[in-house]
Amino acid sequence: MVACVSIGGLSSVLGVTPLKLVKSWQQFLKIVVLAAVFCLTVVLGNVSLAFIPVSFNQAIGSTTPFFTAILAFTMQGQREVPLTYASLIPIMLGVIVASGGEPAFNVIGFTCCLAATALRALKSVLQSMLMSDPAEKLDPMSLLLYMSGVSVTFLLPMAVALEPTSFREASALVAASPSFLYWLIGNSCLAYFVNLTNFLVTKFTSALTLQVLGNAKGVVAAGVSVAVFRNTVTVQGCLGYAITVGGVFLYSESKRRAKAAAAAVAPAGAARAGDVEAKGEREPLLMSGSATQANGKTFFRG
Repeated sequence: MVACVSIGGLSSVLGVTPLKLVKSWQQFLKIVVLAAVFCLTVVLGNVSLAFIPVSFNQAIGSTTPFFTAILAFTMQGQREVPLTYASLIPIMLGVIVASGGEPAFNVIGFTCCLAATALRALKSVLQSMLMSDPAEKLDPMSLLLYMSGVSVTFLLPMAVALEPTSFREASALVAASPSFLYWLIGNSCLAYFVNLTNFLVTKFTSALTLQVLGNAKGVVAAGVSVAVFRNTVTVQGCLGYAITVGGVFLYSESKRRAKAAAAAVAPAGAARAGDVEAKGEREPLLMSGSATQANGKTFFRG
């Protein structure tokens, strides 16, 4: 978050991207809520990793599109075609299958991860609303800068209180291996671009599409977890992941069909609008003619 504030602020000062100012206290409070939801998502996600393996964490996280669809409909009134909602079923089913096949199931880890998943969906919907509100719309870079600044004010005191030795340990690692600092800076810069991409995808597509794309990342992370950390995954777990991936592909196909259908309807709607406009243009001529005839009859009658 410090990197997001630093890079975003520097780009604004240098004039690379103009900073959009917050227009009201109400808008600022919305940003504070977004930052608080983001912080809770990160904290609960990290807590869950202390009790469950990364592969299981990613499997639970793949239910985010389900929560996003519900919240987008409830908070934004955003509707999808039936096939799109149907594609979320295998995503949910895959997680259920994978959860039953995980040998390292833990109630605390599962609860924290599920809460983080729901909050992640809420964050996506909130940031979509902040970037689409006609009266108080923010661009992705400005929203990221403001959210990051508020998040730092939340996380920094918590880090000092809960992990008082973390800064000393980080300094010791830098002193022991200077390359650690380069890796830390590089990772922070990548985190900024990941967050910026997150906001851009939300702005130009939707919160639901963002989370479905995130599922593809989750499957890759599960594979890396198995390869690097040697986490045990059963055949049932693998089957669940496969079902989830199938749901992602089905979602992509449903969105493609919906877009094609909308494109096909648009010309027809434009043609109907053209007919109405042409009719409207002709009607005054007819009315003028009728009025002329009436005036003529009056004139000759007089």
